[in-house]
Amino acid sequence: MLKSNSETGTGAAAAAGALDCPSPECHKHVSRPRIALLSNPKSTGNLAQLPRIREYCADHPDVFHYEVEHAHQIGEAMKVIARVRPKVLAINGGDGTVQAALTEIHNGGHFRDSPPPVAVLPSGKTNLIALDLGARTDPIETLERLIQLARTDLTPHTVARELIALRHGDGEQRPVIGMFMGGAGLADTMLYCRDKIYPLGLPNGFAHVLTAAAFLMKVFLGMKAGFLPPDPKPLQVSVHENGGTITGRFSFLAVTTLEKLLITNPFDGQRSGSLKLLAIEQRPSSMIGAIFAHLSGKLGRSQVRGVHFEEADGITIESDSSNIILDGETFHAERGRPIHLRPAMPLSFVKLAA
Repeated sequence: MLKSNSETGTGAAAAAGALDCPSPECHKHVSRPRIALLSNPKSTGNLAQLPRIREYCADHPDVFHYEVEHAHQIGEAMKVIARVRPKVLAINGGDGTVQAALTEIHNGGHFRDSPPPVAVLPSGKTNLIALDLGARTDPIETLERLIQLARTDLTPHTVARELIALRHGDGEQRPVIGMFMGGAGLADTMLYCRDKIYPLGLPNGFAHVLTAAAFLMKVFLGMKAGFLPPDPKPLQVSVHENGGTITGRFSFLAVTTLEKLLITNPFDGQRSGSLKLLAIEQRPSSMIGAIFAHLSGKLGRSQVRGVHFEEADGITIESDSSNIILDGETFHAERGRPIHLRPAMPLSFVKLAA
Protein backbone atom coordinates (compact mmCIF):
# COMPACT_ATOMS: atom_id res chain seq x y z
CA MET A 1 0.00 0.00 0.00
CA LEU A 2 1.20 3.47 -0.89
CA LYS A 3 0.20 6.52 1.10
CA SER A 4 0.67 10.17 0.30
CA ASN A 5 -0.41 13.29 2.11
CA SER A 6 -3.51 13.54 -0.06
CA GLU A 7 -4.64 10.16 1.25
CA THR A 8 -3.85 10.74 4.90
CA GLY A 9 -5.04 14.33 5.14
CA THR A 10 -1.71 15.85 6.07
CA GLY A 11 -0.70 19.46 5.52
CA ALA A 12 0.42 19.01 1.92
CA ALA A 13 -2.92 17.64 0.74
CA ALA A 14 -3.59 20.78 -1.25
CA ALA A 15 -0.29 20.42 -3.07
CA ALA A 16 -1.03 16.77 -3.79
CA GLY A 17 -4.45 17.65 -5.14
CA ALA A 18 -2.95 20.28 -7.39
CA LEU A 19 -0.99 17.59 -9.17
CA ASP A 20 -4.16 16.59 -10.98
CA CYS A 21 -4.94 20.11 -12.15
CA PRO A 22 -3.79 20.60 -15.76
CA SER A 23 -3.95 24.39 -15.69
CA PRO A 24 -0.92 26.46 -14.62
CA GLU A 25 -3.39 28.78 -12.86
CA CYS A 26 -4.03 26.06 -10.30
CA HIS A 27 -0.42 26.10 -9.18
CA LYS A 28 -0.41 29.84 -8.59
CA HIS A 29 -2.69 29.36 -5.60
CA VAL A 30 -0.99 26.32 -4.09
CA SER A 31 2.20 26.53 -2.07
CA ARG A 32 4.87 24.20 -3.31
CA PRO A 33 6.12 21.77 -0.64
CA ARG A 34 9.77 22.40 0.01
CA ILE A 35 10.41 18.87 1.28
CA ALA A 36 9.22 15.58 -0.22
CA LEU A 37 9.58 12.88 2.42
CA LEU A 38 9.69 9.25 1.28
CA SER A 39 9.11 6.87 4.21
CA ASN A 40 9.39 3.12 4.57
CA PRO A 41 7.07 2.14 7.46
CA LYS A 42 8.70 -1.30 7.68
CA SER A 43 12.16 0.09 8.37
CA THR A 44 13.01 -1.02 11.90
CA GLY A 45 13.79 2.46 13.16
CA ASN A 46 10.40 3.69 11.90
CA LEU A 47 8.32 1.32 14.00
CA ALA A 48 8.48 3.76 16.91
CA GLN A 49 9.16 7.02 15.06
CA LEU A 50 6.67 7.00 12.19
CA PRO A 51 3.57 8.09 14.20
CA ARG A 52 5.50 11.18 15.34
CA ILE A 53 6.67 11.85 11.79
CA ARG A 54 3.12 11.55 10.41
CA GLU A 55 1.83 13.95 13.03
CA TYR A 56 4.63 16.40 12.29
CA CYS A 57 3.96 16.30 8.54
CA ALA A 58 0.24 16.86 9.15
CA ASP A 59 1.08 20.16 10.84
CA HIS A 60 3.69 21.34 8.31
CA PRO A 61 2.58 22.05 4.72
CA ASP A 62 6.24 22.43 3.81
CA VAL A 63 6.44 18.61 3.82
CA PHE A 64 4.81 16.27 1.29
CA HIS A 65 4.87 12.83 2.91
CA TYR A 66 4.72 9.65 0.80
CA GLU A 67 4.91 6.15 2.27
CA VAL A 68 5.85 2.88 0.57
CA GLU A 69 5.86 -0.59 2.08
CA HIS A 70 7.78 -2.41 -0.67
CA ALA A 71 10.77 -1.52 -2.82
CA HIS A 72 8.84 -2.08 -6.06
CA GLN A 73 6.51 0.81 -5.09
CA ILE A 74 9.31 3.37 -5.06
CA GLY A 75 9.06 3.90 -8.84
CA GLU A 76 5.45 5.08 -8.54
CA ALA A 77 6.40 7.19 -5.53
CA MET A 78 9.12 8.94 -7.53
CA LYS A 79 6.67 9.73 -10.33
CA VAL A 80 4.39 11.52 -7.87
CA ILE A 81 7.25 13.26 -6.06
CA ALA A 82 8.67 14.51 -9.37
CA ARG A 83 5.31 16.20 -10.08
CA VAL A 84 5.43 17.92 -6.67
CA ARG A 85 8.81 19.43 -7.68
CA PRO A 86 10.29 19.59 -4.14
CA LYS A 87 13.39 21.53 -3.26
CA VAL A 88 14.71 18.55 -1.23
CA LEU A 89 13.95 14.83 -1.39
CA ALA A 90 14.27 13.35 2.11
CA ILE A 91 14.42 9.58 2.63
CA ASN A 92 13.19 8.10 5.89
CA GLY A 93 14.48 4.55 6.14
CA GLY A 94 17.57 2.41 6.48
CA ASP A 95 20.38 2.09 3.96
CA GLY A 96 18.34 -0.42 1.94
CA THR A 97 15.55 2.13 1.46
CA VAL A 98 18.08 4.77 0.42
CA GLN A 99 19.66 2.37 -2.07
CA ALA A 100 16.29 1.54 -3.66
CA ALA A 101 15.47 5.25 -3.96
CA LEU A 102 18.87 6.10 -5.49
CA THR A 103 18.45 3.25 -7.97
CA GLU A 104 15.07 4.61 -9.06
CA ILE A 105 16.40 8.19 -9.33
CA HIS A 106 19.29 6.95 -11.49
CA ASN A 107 17.33 4.57 -13.72
CA GLY A 108 13.82 6.01 -13.75
CA GLY A 109 14.47 9.43 -15.29
CA HIS A 110 11.57 10.93 -13.32
CA PHE A 111 13.46 14.16 -12.62
CA ARG A 112 15.16 14.20 -16.04
CA ASP A 113 18.60 15.76 -15.54
CA SER A 114 17.74 17.78 -12.41
CA PRO A 115 16.89 15.58 -9.42
CA PRO A 116 16.54 17.50 -6.14
CA PRO A 117 19.27 17.17 -3.51
CA VAL A 118 18.76 14.11 -1.36
CA ALA A 119 18.69 14.17 2.44
CA VAL A 120 18.71 11.05 4.63
CA LEU A 121 16.95 10.84 7.98
CA PRO A 122 18.62 8.75 10.72
CA SER A 123 16.28 5.72 10.60
CA GLY A 124 16.71 1.98 10.29
CA LYS A 125 19.13 -0.46 11.88
CA THR A 126 22.10 0.72 9.82
CA ASN A 127 22.65 4.34 8.88
CA LEU A 128 26.08 4.58 7.26
CA ILE A 129 24.76 6.95 4.60
CA ALA A 130 22.93 9.14 7.10
CA LEU A 131 26.01 9.30 9.32
CA ASP A 132 28.22 10.23 6.38
CA LEU A 133 25.90 13.15 5.66
CA GLY A 134 25.76 14.34 9.26
CA ALA A 135 22.24 13.18 10.20
CA ARG A 136 22.81 12.03 13.78
CA THR A 137 19.87 13.58 15.61
CA ASP A 138 16.21 12.76 16.07
CA PRO A 139 14.30 12.45 12.72
CA ILE A 140 11.94 15.28 13.68
CA GLU A 141 14.89 17.57 14.45
CA THR A 142 16.39 16.60 11.11
CA LEU A 143 13.14 17.50 9.33
CA GLU A 144 13.03 20.87 11.08
CA ARG A 145 16.61 21.53 10.02
CA LEU A 146 15.77 20.60 6.42
CA ILE A 147 12.80 22.97 6.35
CA GLN A 148 15.04 25.80 7.60
CA LEU A 149 17.65 25.04 4.93
CA ALA A 150 15.06 24.71 2.16
CA ARG A 151 13.83 28.24 2.87
CA THR A 152 17.26 29.58 1.96
CA ASP A 153 19.87 29.01 -0.72
CA LEU A 154 20.70 25.31 -0.43
CA THR A 155 23.92 25.53 -2.40
CA PRO A 156 26.28 25.96 0.59
CA HIS A 157 24.69 22.93 2.24
CA THR A 158 24.88 20.47 -0.65
CA VAL A 159 27.70 18.11 -1.56
CA ALA A 160 28.20 15.89 -4.58
CA ARG A 161 28.59 12.19 -3.89
CA GLU A 162 29.78 9.67 -6.44
CA LEU A 163 27.65 6.55 -6.53
CA ILE A 164 28.36 2.87 -7.19
CA ALA A 165 26.61 1.11 -10.06
CA LEU A 166 26.42 -2.65 -9.47
CA ARG A 167 25.63 -5.08 -12.26
CA HIS A 168 25.27 -8.79 -11.53
CA GLY A 169 26.57 -10.76 -14.51
CA ASP A 170 27.59 -9.61 -17.96
CA GLY A 171 24.13 -9.22 -19.53
CA GLU A 172 22.43 -7.05 -16.92
CA GLN A 173 21.80 -3.51 -18.13
CA ARG A 174 19.85 -1.86 -15.29
CA PRO A 175 22.33 -1.28 -12.46
CA VAL A 176 21.61 -1.18 -8.75
CA ILE A 177 22.86 2.10 -7.26
CA GLY A 178 24.44 2.51 -3.83
CA MET A 179 27.26 4.07 -1.84
CA PHE A 180 28.75 1.27 0.27
CA MET A 181 29.48 -2.35 -0.64
CA GLY A 182 30.66 -4.94 1.85
CA GLY A 183 31.94 -8.37 0.89
CA ALA A 184 33.77 -11.45 2.17
CA GLY A 185 34.01 -11.60 5.98
CA LEU A 186 32.44 -8.15 6.36
CA ALA A 187 29.30 -9.20 4.45
CA ASP A 188 29.11 -12.49 6.34
CA THR A 189 29.32 -10.61 9.64
CA MET A 190 26.65 -8.10 8.57
CA LEU A 191 24.32 -10.98 7.65
CA TYR A 192 25.19 -12.73 10.93
CA CYS A 193 24.13 -9.58 12.79
CA ARG A 194 20.92 -9.29 10.76
CA ASP A 195 19.91 -12.97 10.97
CA LYS A 196 21.26 -14.07 14.37
CA ILE A 197 21.67 -11.01 16.62
CA TYR A 198 18.87 -8.59 15.68
CA PRO A 199 16.16 -11.26 16.26
CA LEU A 200 17.28 -11.40 19.92
CA GLY A 201 15.60 -8.01 20.38
CA LEU A 202 18.66 -6.33 21.86
CA PRO A 203 19.24 -2.57 21.61
CA ASN A 204 21.04 -1.62 18.41
CA GLY A 205 24.22 -0.50 20.15
CA PHE A 206 24.54 -3.69 22.18
CA ALA A 207 23.74 -5.84 19.13
CA HIS A 208 26.56 -4.16 17.21
CA VAL A 209 29.01 -4.61 20.10
CA LEU A 210 28.10 -8.30 20.34
CA THR A 211 28.57 -8.71 16.59
CA ALA A 212 31.95 -6.96 16.71
CA ALA A 213 33.06 -9.26 19.55
CA ALA A 214 32.06 -12.34 17.51
CA PHE A 215 33.96 -10.94 14.49
CA LEU A 216 37.12 -10.36 16.56
CA MET A 217 36.93 -13.82 18.11
CA LYS A 218 36.73 -15.25 14.61
CA VAL A 219 39.62 -13.18 13.25
CA PHE A 220 42.09 -13.26 16.15
CA LEU A 221 41.31 -16.58 17.82
CA GLY A 222 40.34 -18.54 14.73
CA MET A 223 37.35 -19.97 16.58
CA LYS A 224 34.86 -22.09 14.64
CA ALA A 225 31.38 -22.48 16.09
CA GLY A 226 27.78 -22.30 14.96
CA PHE A 227 27.17 -19.17 17.04
CA LEU A 228 29.95 -17.28 15.21
CA PRO A 229 30.02 -15.85 11.66
CA PRO A 230 31.05 -18.37 8.96
CA ASP A 231 34.49 -18.52 7.37
CA PRO A 232 34.78 -16.18 4.37
CA LYS A 233 35.01 -17.89 0.98
CA PRO A 234 37.87 -17.27 -1.46
CA LEU A 235 37.41 -14.26 -3.73
CA GLN A 236 39.04 -12.94 -6.87
CA VAL A 237 38.98 -9.15 -7.08
CA SER A 238 40.07 -7.54 -10.35
CA VAL A 239 40.93 -3.84 -10.55
CA HIS A 240 40.33 -2.62 -14.10
CA GLU A 241 42.87 0.21 -14.48
CA ASN A 242 46.11 -1.63 -13.83
CA GLY A 243 44.88 -5.12 -14.59
CA GLY A 244 45.82 -6.18 -11.08
CA THR A 245 44.04 -9.01 -9.31
CA ILE A 246 44.02 -9.96 -5.65
CA THR A 247 42.89 -13.44 -4.65
CA GLY A 248 42.31 -15.04 -1.29
CA ARG A 249 40.12 -15.04 1.79
CA PHE A 250 39.41 -11.62 3.27
CA SER A 251 38.15 -10.74 6.73
CA PHE A 252 37.21 -7.30 5.47
CA LEU A 253 36.32 -6.17 1.96
CA ALA A 254 34.66 -2.84 1.18
CA VAL A 255 34.10 -0.66 -1.84
CA THR A 256 32.68 2.78 -1.23
CA THR A 257 32.22 6.35 -2.35
CA LEU A 258 31.49 7.54 1.21
CA GLU A 259 33.86 9.96 2.88
CA LYS A 260 33.88 7.81 6.00
CA LEU A 261 34.24 4.05 6.10
CA LEU A 262 32.52 2.96 9.32
CA ILE A 263 34.54 4.95 11.91
CA THR A 264 37.58 5.77 9.84
CA ASN A 265 38.35 7.79 6.74
CA PRO A 266 41.23 6.15 4.83
CA PHE A 267 40.05 7.73 1.59
CA ASP A 268 40.47 11.40 2.51
CA GLY A 269 42.30 13.29 -0.20
CA GLN A 270 42.11 10.44 -2.71
CA ARG A 271 41.07 10.82 -6.34
CA SER A 272 37.45 11.93 -6.69
CA GLY A 273 35.12 10.09 -9.02
CA SER A 274 36.70 6.71 -8.34
CA LEU A 275 35.75 3.61 -6.42
CA LYS A 276 37.76 3.05 -3.24
CA LEU A 277 38.56 -0.54 -2.35
CA LEU A 278 39.88 -1.68 1.03
CA ALA A 279 40.57 -5.39 1.53
CA ILE A 280 42.17 -7.04 4.57
CA GLU A 281 43.33 -10.63 4.26
CA GLN A 282 42.12 -13.27 6.71
CA ARG A 283 45.16 -13.26 8.96
CA PRO A 284 45.40 -11.81 12.47
CA SER A 285 48.64 -10.01 11.53
CA SER A 286 46.90 -8.24 8.64
CA MET A 287 44.03 -7.06 10.82
CA ILE A 288 46.45 -5.89 13.53
CA GLY A 289 48.48 -4.05 10.90
CA ALA A 290 45.32 -2.36 9.60
CA ILE A 291 44.28 -1.32 13.11
CA PHE A 292 47.68 0.19 13.90
CA ALA A 293 47.76 1.92 10.51
CA HIS A 294 44.35 3.42 11.26
CA LEU A 295 45.40 4.61 14.72
CA SER A 296 48.51 6.26 13.27
CA GLY A 297 46.57 7.85 10.41
CA LYS A 298 48.39 5.78 7.77
CA LEU A 299 45.60 3.41 6.69
CA GLY A 300 45.31 3.73 2.92
CA ARG A 301 48.44 5.89 2.74
CA SER A 302 51.21 3.38 3.45
CA GLN A 303 51.78 -0.26 2.59
CA VAL A 304 50.73 -2.83 5.18
CA ARG A 305 51.22 -6.56 4.59
CA GLY A 306 47.91 -8.19 3.77
CA VAL A 307 46.07 -4.86 3.47
CA HIS A 308 45.07 -3.78 -0.03
CA PHE A 309 43.93 -0.27 -0.91
CA GLU A 310 43.01 0.52 -4.50
CA GLU A 311 41.27 3.24 -6.49
CA ALA A 312 39.59 2.26 -9.70
CA ASP A 313 37.04 3.13 -12.35
CA GLY A 314 35.91 -0.47 -12.36
CA ILE A 315 36.10 -3.52 -10.07
CA THR A 316 35.00 -7.11 -10.73
CA ILE A 317 34.42 -9.63 -7.94
CA GLU A 318 34.11 -13.35 -8.61
CA SER A 319 33.79 -16.33 -6.28
CA ASP A 320 32.24 -19.79 -5.97
CA SER A 321 29.38 -18.16 -4.04
CA SER A 322 30.26 -15.32 -1.73
CA ASN A 323 27.93 -12.76 -0.18
CA ILE A 324 28.06 -9.16 -1.37
CA ILE A 325 25.93 -6.47 0.28
CA LEU A 326 25.26 -3.10 -1.34
CA ASP A 327 23.52 -0.76 1.12
CA GLY A 328 21.42 -3.55 2.61
CA GLU A 329 20.69 -5.62 -0.52
CA THR A 330 22.42 -9.00 -0.78
CA PHE A 331 23.97 -10.38 -3.96
CA HIS A 332 26.13 -13.47 -4.61
CA ALA A 333 29.38 -13.32 -6.56
CA GLU A 334 29.62 -16.53 -8.55
CA ARG A 335 31.83 -18.16 -11.15
CA GLY A 336 30.54 -17.10 -14.56
CA ARG A 337 28.27 -14.49 -12.97
CA PRO A 338 30.56 -11.98 -11.29
CA ILE A 339 29.73 -8.67 -9.63
CA HIS A 340 30.72 -5.65 -11.73
CA LEU A 341 31.15 -2.27 -10.01
CA ARG A 342 31.59 1.07 -11.74
CA PRO A 343 31.13 4.70 -10.70
CA ALA A 344 27.68 6.17 -11.45
CA MET A 345 26.79 9.78 -12.13
CA PRO A 346 27.20 11.92 -8.99
CA LEU A 347 24.14 13.09 -7.08
CA SER A 348 23.73 16.10 -4.78
CA PHE A 349 23.06 15.42 -1.10
CA VAL A 350 22.20 17.75 1.73
CA LYS A 351 25.00 17.89 4.28
CA LEU A 352 23.40 18.39 7.67
CA ALA A 353 26.56 18.65 9.75
CA ALA A 354 27.96 22.13 10.31
